Amino acid sequence: MRLQNASLLVLISNCWLHTTAVASSHNVLDNENLASIPTGDLLPEAGEWFQQDTRLTSPRHQAEKEQLLLRMDKSHGSWDTNHPRARLLDALAAYSQFGELTKAELKRWRDLYGNVPQKQKNILESAAGYTAKFDTAEELADVNGRLCKRIVDTALEFYQLKPRELKDHIAALKNAGRTPDRISVSQALKHYVRDWSTEGRSERDDAFPCIKSTLQSLYPDRETTPVKLLFPGAGLGRLGHDVAALENFEVTTNEWSMYMNVAYRFLQAHSNPDSFAAHPFIDNWSHHATAANQFRGVSSPDVRLNTSAALLVEGDFTTVFSKPEKKDMAAYDAVVTHFFIDTARNLMSYIDTIYAVLKPGGYWINFGPLLYGTGPWVQLSLEEVVHVVKAMGFEFVPLDAAGECGPLTLDGELVRGTRAVYGFDERALTRNAYAAQVWAVRKTAH
Repeated sequence: MRLQNASLLVLISNCWLHTTAVASSHNVLDNENLASIPTGDLLPEAGEWFQQDTRLTSPRHQAEKEQLLLRMDKSHGSWDTNHPRARLLDALAAYSQFGELTKAELKRWRDLYGNVPQKQKNILESAAGYTAKFDTAEELADVNGRLCKRIVDTALEFYQLKPRELKDHIAALKNAGRTPDRISVSQALKHYVRDWSTEGRSERDDAFPCIKSTLQSLYPDRETTPVKLLFPGAGLGRLGHDVAALENFEVTTNEWSMYMNVAYRFLQAHSNPDSFAAHPFIDNWSHHATAANQFRGVSSPDVRLNTSAALLVEGDFTTVFSKPEKKDMAAYDAVVTHFFIDTARNLMSYIDTIYAVLKPGGYWINFGPLLYGTGPWVQLSLEEVVHVVKAMGFEFVPLDAAGECGPLTLDGELVRGTRAVYGFDERALTRNAYAAQVWAVRKTAH
């Protein structure tokens, strides 16, 4: 996932909330007269089409779940707001109240509309049916809320939590005056669009071909021995799953955000195409060409998810893979960072961890921007990143997939740049894109 701190989350939230996506095949909002459209017709709630399956089907999935549940136990480490169980409960509290939180924001906007003089309101109502937009958005907020409560139910089962514990946590948050994080849940629903819908394909196509071609060129002979890959900051994991579908790549993904992890566990349990649907763009009213675009539904996943293809290891990348007691620390043939390294509080720790988890001669492939947050300890230019990476024990290698990875960015260096959209939709009235920087480096001796 792009974000591992609240301040940067708000920044990217603006990118996502300025975005809509291309029409879903299920979209029936061609009629702009919203007042005449029953909201039940906007998109079927597809979540009941397929039976939930929370089984993990490989030995390494089962072993990792056992370790995850140990890390989730209150007795593991110090109990505070950063404990993984506390962060999980925070996320579930926000998911469980998401419908109500969205409607509270819609009510605020409706109240603000009350300030418009009546003469102007008459025009807005006759020309645009403006009040009907609030009615539609509120009913769709209930649809999203029901989906989020099903996400909570799946998480309670997967993480083996009692509903009472979540109820008590919600009460404790209220007593402490802490508001659930509505924005993070909204981002997770939008990541379903980016990673696991047909509407996100164009964004995925900006990055995935370059990364996949680079991996295949670095590891052309892998018929007999699986190539072990690690994808930190994987979000909802589509890149890892797509790479795992190639021959003989053993993929491990990693994600810190519990909002992402909870959404992914739901995806694992509802893995057939079009198993569930959301209306992810109702909570921002900017940059829409039509109201139909704003209120449309999007179904996920667009392809069947192979739940045993990629393994998710939850937690902080710099700690969960770099514990001194882990004898197999240098376990991976390659690390792939996709829209990730600039999320670091300390970029040097990310690079240290990448070096530590790679086998001798292993590769680090990077694709993404340098969009630092509001509290990073280190903010390097691309040229400085190149010098630091070399100084930390890596050598840059040519990218065979040059046509898919763009032209060289710096004179004399093997770094390429290519346009990569993040939060973009051809039907939206805004564009958000980066000159993503791409490199492949080999681990050498310090």
